[in-house]
Amino acid sequence: MSEKLITLSNIELVKLFGTNNRKLDKIKTLFPQIKIVSRGERLKIIGSTDQIKYFEQKLTAFIKHITQYNSLTLSQIERLAEGNESEIMKTKDDIILHGQNGKVIKARTANQRKMISEIEKNDMLFAIGPAGTGKTYTAVAIAVKSLKDREVKRIIFTRPAVEAGENLGFLPGDLKEKLDPYMQPIYDALFDMIPIERLNEYIENGTIQIAPLAFMRGRTLDKAFVILDEGQNSTEQQMKMFLTRMGRSAKFIITGDETQIDLPRNQKSGLINAITTLKDIKDISFVTLDGNDVIRHKLVKDIINAYKNKNND
Repeated sequence: MSEKLITLSNIELVKLFGTNNRKLDKIKTLFPQIKIVSRGERLKIIGSTDQIKYFEQKLTAFIKHITQYNSLTLSQIERLAEGNESEIMKTKDDIILHGQNGKVIKARTANQRKMISEIEKNDMLFAIGPAGTGKTYTAVAIAVKSLKDREVKRIIFTRPAVEAGENLGFLPGDLKEKLDPYMQPIYDALFDMIPIERLNEYIENGTIQIAPLAFMRGRTLDKAFVILDEGQNSTEQQMKMFLTRMGRSAKFIITGDETQIDLPRNQKSGLINAITTLKDIKDISFVTLDGNDVIRHKLVKDIINAYKNKNND
């Protein structure tokens, strides 16, 4: 057995150890082969030489994450401990833009970074993955950045008007009032990135448009950044219609989750059909996000994996 003493300096210990050492306890469970003893700003590590060296690498990743993002959650500790920190902690292109009140909007996972690099290379991107992986939020951030950088003249957000067990027709109000709750995830992202007064101005003058997928028919979308969210709920005909709206100097991102299709059973998903139909077109990118990209509560990753394992049985 070997022993190593590590001094933690220039870091707020509570961000690494957590309140009442909750994060430290989590770290200990992730490295059962070694003994970790905390005394103030010093850590004593007892174990084999290889195990201690491996732990030091992961500890460096934890500290780097705190330095880079000013936070370290339990789920992030778990992700960094399990994953490849050289990919996770890559700093290039992390910052997408600065949002409301100086909030820094960053890509926080390797696949979110891949979304950024792929849409820079190609004009059409499919981002596919389960809930909580940040695919919609990242897509909105990329679109807002393009608008701020004047790479496009407008942003268009659309979703298929298929409800998960609900019916828009029975909701009170006009079309906008019916759609606002349905489009809330997009509004939530926009509120983080654009001051409310400016956002209202953009919506009123058409710089930002939010509409159901059916409203895309017959349009040619030039110099626009267009996001189709919940693409799995488009039919094959709707998806083809949408993709062929692409005009000059346009960027398209299609997001979706193949495991959450709300279409009637007799209708096939346009997203699944598009993935197989378009996979060999070299100028279209596909990024698949998974449980390692989940940035919500740590339980979300466990829930996704549980359902995935059940479906594989």
